[in-house]
Amino acid sequence: MTKQKFVVKLSLDDTKKRTKALKTAVTMNGVQSVTVDGDKLVVTGDGTDAIILTTLLRKKLGYADLISVTSGDEKKEKKENQPQGEIKNVQPLVYPYQYSYSYPYVYHEGAYDHYNFYSIV
Repeated sequence: MTKQKFVVKLSLDDTKKRTKALKTAVTMNGVQSVTVDGDKLVVTGDGTDAIILTTLLRKKLGYADLISVTSGDEKKEKKENQPQGEIKNVQPLVYPYQYSYSYPYVYHEGAYDHYNFYSIV
């Protein structure tokens, strides 16, 4: 199995919810570390299932949203592949000019002759 890191967003208002979330995450098989970053629970493990953990947290806390699942070694690979000081080729945003077109108003004389606008009933 490969090392995975996933982030679960929770509503951690008080310490009771925070400890319940930490206990739930730690009891999963293969979990190596669990950290709390604001309202996010960051779990790193080998062979852990993010979906099962998210459903367990939903049952116990009421709200849990799985934000991301990444490999645990991804940060090391990115740092090795991209040399520092390299300027990326960034293209400027181009907004094409939008021409406004107004439809012409055509008045047909005699088109409204069958209506008698001036009559008072």
